[in-house]
Amino acid sequence: MPMKEAVSRISTYSADTFGVCSALFELGGMIVIHDPSGCNSTYTTHDEPRWYDRDSLIFISGVDEMDAIMGNDDKFVRDVVTAARDFSPRFIVLLCTPIPLMTGTDMPALALEIEGQTGISTFAAPTNSMDLYDEGISWAFAMLARHVVRPGQDAVKDRMACSWQPVFASGGSVGKCAAPVKVNIIGMTPLDFAMNGSELSIRKVLEAAGMEVISCWAMGSTLDDIGWADQADVNLVVSYGGLAAAQEMAGRFAQPYVVAVPDGPMLAAAVCKDLKDAAVHKSSVFTCHRRSQAMDSGIVIVGEVVGSASLAVALEQVSGGGVRIFCPLHTAEGILTDRDRLIPSEKELRTALQGAKTVIADPMYQPICPPASRFIPWGHEAFSGRIYQDSIPNLIDGFDEFAALVKGED
Repeated sequence: MPMKEAVSRISTYSADTFGVCSALFELGGMIVIHDPSGCNSTYTTHDEPRWYDRDSLIFISGVDEMDAIMGNDDKFVRDVVTAARDFSPRFIVLLCTPIPLMTGTDMPALALEIEGQTGISTFAAPTNSMDLYDEGISWAFAMLARHVVRPGQDAVKDRMACSWQPVFASGGSVGKCAAPVKVNIIGMTPLDFAMNGSELSIRKVLEAAGMEVISCWAMGSTLDDIGWADQADVNLVVSYGGLAAAQEMAGRFAQPYVVAVPDGPMLAAAVCKDLKDAAVHKSSVFTCHRRSQAMDSGIVIVGEVVGSASLAVALEQVSGGGVRIFCPLHTAEGILTDRDRLIPSEKELRTALQGAKTVIADPMYQPICPPASRFIPWGHEAFSGRIYQDSIPNLIDGFDEFAALVKGED
């Protein structure tokens, strides 16, 4: 790892292996982390708030020194097959970590062997425990989009038969369908949204606007729900981790997508309008992309790209001042603006934050913020684990209160 990527005062983000586990936690599959033992305990004790409340088949292979030296793949296959026969999972996912990566373990070949012996769909994720959690989530949801979502016999015909009529209001046109617009929510995991009711709040926003939620990937929906996702008219992407799946669905089923988290009433209204328009025009929209050229307010947000961009839009809507984003994770074209920056290193971020009047970030970023800046805590479970989970706000329902805090109002 280059020294510029080393951290000395802040935390590190959750790994890609844990992103896969989080994305698939509720779906009835069996996840096997090929590792001596450390990965599983780190994930369950730091990154997974659902671990003690519900069952999920997440195992560790328990590689020992001799296995690593001799490449004891037969033992790994035998253990996975035995567990699969005991628990009958809906699917199996194998996760690679540094030890099997360094010894050149052929994970796709092991997946084929296990699938052949069990008859259960088995996938080898391209993880290494050194990439970031959002890439793991992205792979997991894209895998579901490719292999779990199956087109219904009349799915395309039913979508094309929807009778849209233009409704003119306030000088513009908004598409309106005789039947409710059907939506998949893609990108929901506790790593980005915690267990604060955000997934239920997003559902309520869409349903209040007359839309029907087909599935939520992957909090509160089953694997069967996701299997029906092709029936939706449009997808709502609420994190970077959901974007690849939405793009896969756009290619397979001509489903457009809208990228944003509906933080607060004004942004929620814009998201709902864009979802309906996207369903009519079959065109994707990045509602979280800021188009205003407002003067910089001195506010900087540090965090996951879609959540940060959505919060920035919502704050600009109520304050009129421009907000900047410093993203330490992955991004995609269409989300950030020219005033934003990708900053993966602690040293570079510490320098970039100099001069910021207000910083909105996980509390573990506060040690590298300028002493003169005002710090607004915005906990992120993928960064600080469970330490601040009880205080992570639900910005869909609680945006007004959060915005008042940012503006310094009582």
